[in-house]
Amino acid sequence: MNDMKDRENAFENKFAHDAELKFKAEARRNKLLGLWAAELLGKSGDEAEAYAKTVILADFEEAGEEDVFRKLRGDFDAAGVEQSDHQIRRQMNELMAIAVEQIQSS
Repeated sequence: MNDMKDRENAFENKFAHDAELKFKAEARRNKLLGLWAAELLGKSGDEAEAYAKTVILADFEEAGEEDVFRKLRGDFDAAGVEQSDHQIRRQMNELMAIAVEQIQSS
């Protein structure tokens, strides 16, 4: 009986650990994405950091990453920044890979 309980606990611990890593990686990706977008929007220094925080917060509007995409798309459109949907999504994917690497190596 202990074997079954041990397996159950191990599975629950792994699930919780994986969920925490996913959350951290998404938050890190969103910060990196915000800094990338801030540069394209002509922001730097504290203004870029503040903008990156708005991108992180945008991710809490709904499940998934569409809320972050919509924020960037809207901000780029409002500022006249030329970035296609494909370019934004590609950057999101590339920065997710970088964020996962950073989280795993820390």
